[in-house]
Amino acid sequence: MRKLFYLLTATLVLISCGNGSKKKTGEIKAEELQSNRIEILYFHGAQRCITCRAIEANTVALLDSLYSKEKANRKIIYQMIDISKKENEAITDKYEVAWSSLFVNSWKDGKEHVNNMTEFSFANARNEPEKFKEGIRSKIDNLLKQL
Repeated sequence: MRKLFYLLTATLVLISCGNGSKKKTGEIKAEELQSNRIEILYFHGAQRCITCRAIEANTVALLDSLYSKEKANRKIIYQMIDISKKENEAITDKYEVAWSSLFVNSWKDGKEHVNNMTEFSFANARNEPEKFKEGIRSKIDNLLKQL
């Protein structure tokens, strides 16, 4: 019962907070949400620095080039979340986000495993984009193996 509660809560949060365009994140419907999945959450403010934009651009490029099949079947879900918008307050509070951040999380059997990749992202996305992409790819691949 507890697993079902967490799964339903997470589903509602994702549906209500998915404010990206369909092109970037797609609309998440409860019946499409798989219980075992990877969620990539990119939190940003209204104004973003060059490094924040590099995190977004490199993440999108990586997902589009290597994981289009997984995105299409909702095994991987990418969301851009504007922390300055009131409707995103619950999800920013959940992850204790106060500025631009990147999370690569997995959900398995209704349980979330949080991976905060923010420090790694800021250290590499702008000046070492290939290292950034490789690190994120490695994390995603490891998480996919565990699903």
